[in-house]
Amino acid sequence: QVQLEESGGGLVQPGGSLNLSCLASGSYHRIETMAWYRQAPGKGRDAVARVHKDGSTDYGISVKGRFTISRDYYKDLAHLEMNNLKSEDTAVYYCNVVTTVREYWGQGSQVTVSS
Repeated sequence: QVQLEESGGGLVQPGGSLNLSCLASGSYHRIETMAWYRQAPGKGRDAVARVHKDGSTDYGISVKGRFTISRDYYKDLAHLEMNNLKSEDTAVYYCNVVTTVREYWGQGSQVTVSS
């Protein structure tokens, strides 16, 4: 069983930066990927960024070049650095972890971009 602890997020003005962190703990099989998804009000949940076990990364088109995902493999800790934030980035961000046997979700962190 994996427990996910999310931290970060909050309120920032357009053009600003925020960081999110996701710490996985507990007893579990090997983590294959760590990722963030986001869900804006009235919309579906979309993939934002993913880091694979080999260190390769994937980004959603709307965040590529602005967001950076990284992972500390010793701590099973993932970071999402978000720069040049826009109002359309406002959403609840969910940490997602996929192990060799199942998928886990964090509780969600609110990110609001507003002047």
